Amino acid sequence: MIPNEKRPSDELTQILQAGQRSPRRKRVLYILGALFLTGVLVAIAMLTSSNGEKAVTYETAEVKRGNLTVTVTATGELKPLNQVDVGTEISGTVQSVAVDFNDKVKAGQVLARLDTELLEAKLKQTRAAVDLARARVKEAQATLLESRNKVERVRDLNARGVASKENLDAAEAAYTRAEASLATAEAQMRQARAQLESDETNLKKAVILSPVSGIVLKRQIEPGQTVAASLQTPVLFTLAENLNQMELHVAVDEADVGHVLEGQRALFTVDAYPGETFPAIITQVRFSPETVEGVVTYGTVLAVDNAEGILRPGMTATADIVVKELADIILIPNAALRFTPPRDESQARQRGGGLLGSLFRGPWRRADRDRRQGGNGKDGQFVWIMGDAKPRPVRVTTGATDGQMTELVSGELEPGIPLIVDVVQNRK
Repeated sequence: MIPNEKRPSDELTQILQAGQRSPRRKRVLYILGALFLTGVLVAIAMLTSSNGEKAVTYETAEVKRGNLTVTVTATGELKPLNQVDVGTEISGTVQSVAVDFNDKVKAGQVLARLDTELLEAKLKQTRAAVDLARARVKEAQATLLESRNKVERVRDLNARGVASKENLDAAEAAYTRAEASLATAEAQMRQARAQLESDETNLKKAVILSPVSGIVLKRQIEPGQTVAASLQTPVLFTLAENLNQMELHVAVDEADVGHVLEGQRALFTVDAYPGETFPAIITQVRFSPETVEGVVTYGTVLAVDNAEGILRPGMTATADIVVKELADIILIPNAALRFTPPRDESQARQRGGGLLGSLFRGPWRRADRDRRQGGNGKDGQFVWIMGDAKPRPVRVTTGATDGQMTELVSGELEPGIPLIVDVVQNRK
C-alpha cells in the first residue's frame, strides 16, 4: 500500500470543505441555474404561442374580359430627318458670319464669307498665265504656217532639180518641229485654263452657302477665326433640313426584336413634357447588332410628326412599341400566376423536426409535394381559387401578357371568378 495515495472519500471531503469556504461560488451557481430555468420557460411559452390557432385571409382579384395590348419598351434619341454638316474646302480667315443658332435658312443662302485677298491675287496670276499661253499658241501657229510654206517651196524646187534632197529633209524636219511646238503651246494653254477654273472655283467657295433649307443647329466659327482645310474639312455649321418631320432612333433588346416589325405604331415620352405622349411609326428595323457591355441591341428607326415644333433634336425618348393587340379576351392577373399557397401548420410541424423545427421554421415555406403540384412548372401553369375552405388549383394555359394581365388560352375559368393573389396570416 502506498502511503501518499489519497482515497476518494478524502477528495470528496476536500471539495465539500472548499465549497463551505466559498459561499460566493454557491451564489454564482444558483444564479446560473435560475437563468437556465428562465430560458426553458421562455422557450416553452414561445412554442405554445407559435402553436396557437391562426386565421388565414386571402386577397383575390377577379378574372376579366377585355382588351390586351402587348408592348416592347425601348429608349433612344430624337434626330432630324436630314442633318447636314457644312464645312469649307479651302483655308482662310473668316471675314464675316451671316447666321446664328436657330436661324432659319434657305438653300443657297450665304452663311459666312472668308477673306479673299490671297485668292484674288492668285486668280490674277493665273489669268496672266492664260494670256501668256494664248500668245505662245499664236506664235506656234505662225511658226507652223511658215514651216508649211517653206516645205512646199523646197519640194517644188527639188522637183525641178534646183534644191537638193538635203534641203528638202531640213524643211520637212522644221515643219515637224513647228507642229510639236504648237501642240505644246496648246497643252500649256489648256493647263492654264484649268488652273484658272480651279482658282475661280476656290474664290466662289470662299462664300459658304447653305446646301439645304432648314435651321441652324450649330455654329462653330467666329469672324477673324482661321480655318485650315489641308488635312480634314472643318465643320463650320450643322443644319437640320426639316424639323417638322423627325426620326426616333431606339435600341431594341435582342429578346424583343423578333416581335418588332416595320409599320407598327408606338407612343413615346420625353422628359421635357412629362405626362404627354407622342405617336410614331416604325420605318426600319436594322439587322446590324450593337453590343454595349455585353448587351446586344438592334437599331430601330421610327418616323415622328413634329408639326407643332415642340420636339428638339437630341431629346432622350422612351418608346412603347405596340407589337400585339387582342380584343375581347379573358384576362387573368399576373399576380395570380405568381401565387403559391403557404404550407399548413400541421405539415410544418411534421417536417420541421419537433421543438427545434417549430422554433426555427419560416412562415413562408413552399408547400409539400401534394400542394406543390399546383405550382407553375414543367407540368403547366396553375392559378388558385377557394375550394372547400382551402385553396384549390386550376390548370390554365396562358398566352400574351402586358406585365399586369395575361391572356387565358384555355382553362376552367370565367369572367368574375376571384383568383387568389396573396395571403395574410393574422393570429387570433
